Amino acid sequence: MATDVTRVTAVIKGLGPGGAERLLVEFAGAAAQHGVELTVVSVLRQKQHLIPDLEALGIPVRCLGVTRLRELRWIVRMVKSLRAERPDVVHVHSPALTPVVRLAAHLRLLGLRRPRLVTTEHNRWSSYHRVSRIANALTAFLDDATVAVTDEVRNSMRPWALASRAVTVRHGIDITAARALSGRRDSLRTEWGIDRDAVVVATVANYRKQKNYPVLLKACALATARDPQLRFVVVGQGPGARDVEALHSALGLGDRMLLLGYRPDAIAVLSAADIFTLSSDYEGLPVSLMEALALGLAVVCTDVGGISETIDANSGRLVPPADPEALADALVSVASDRQLLASLRAGASALGETFDVHRSAEALVALYRSLIGVR
Repeated sequence: MATDVTRVTAVIKGLGPGGAERLLVEFAGAAAQHGVELTVVSVLRQKQHLIPDLEALGIPVRCLGVTRLRELRWIVRMVKSLRAERPDVVHVHSPALTPVVRLAAHLRLLGLRRPRLVTTEHNRWSSYHRVSRIANALTAFLDDATVAVTDEVRNSMRPWALASRAVTVRHGIDITAARALSGRRDSLRTEWGIDRDAVVVATVANYRKQKNYPVLLKACALATARDPQLRFVVVGQGPGARDVEALHSALGLGDRMLLLGYRPDAIAVLSAADIFTLSSDYEGLPVSLMEALALGLAVVCTDVGGISETIDANSGRLVPPADPEALADALVSVASDRQLLASLRAGASALGETFDVHRSAEALVALYRSLIGVR
């Protein structure tokens, strides 16, 4: 039967500033209050941005110290780490890792007392590498439970029998902590040289193909040509940085769009804005969207994934993906109507209340304990 404390080890590819990684940190902050003793195993040594956040919460982090998954010694190190931890539950957050962890667990490599195995799907399966899709399709039946962050993600699993076994848990953030970081609106605008009364559009998204930054930059060029007082700020880093910077220069965006790079204070940056935007081709449920809603930013995003499942006419406007003209039109429409902007911001703030991390933590802990109870 379940004990008062449930020992959980989360396994993740890296701890860079990505969505799955940030969701894990949010859960870590709530875990102890819900009777979870959490440890984290991270594979890639170059992705360590969020390790200080976990350590500040008192969460032990074990980095397996490889730079690529093809350095297979990470598997031996992972097995040794999990055998030493002896968790009740192993929760895996990467489609590249899950097939290996599943096989290790069911071959009893993690110990004769096999931990229950939970995996979370953070994005639709069609976005995964073909090898990952095949490996997961062949091994997903070994999960004790499979979690999807949105209904779209769950329905993307193949074959359908896998999707029918999965459960949707919409994750959350620490709303109180997010709002506590929102007191720097004027100081940040002064730092950026932006007027306090200007309408500012912000995005927080890594420079990856999925985010389709060319659409956002072209939309910025179109929108600011129609409304010269509109300003954009971007928080992001990643493999596409040079391409983004090159297009920014080619379009002559200058200080109309500030590229801030990676910022550990991304929430503070959002709090200095009025509108949140993403130009993604597909999404799970973006952490930055939840943060923007908690801070009461109107939302103007592409109509994809968990964004579509979340945003309604009271909190924002959605546009087709890969359409910079439509994105620019929606941004200008919202920015130029201060009454509409205020109404959408109020609706976003109310919607943000539903993304409380304690709600999602309760759902996950209930799942963990149901699995332990049937051992």
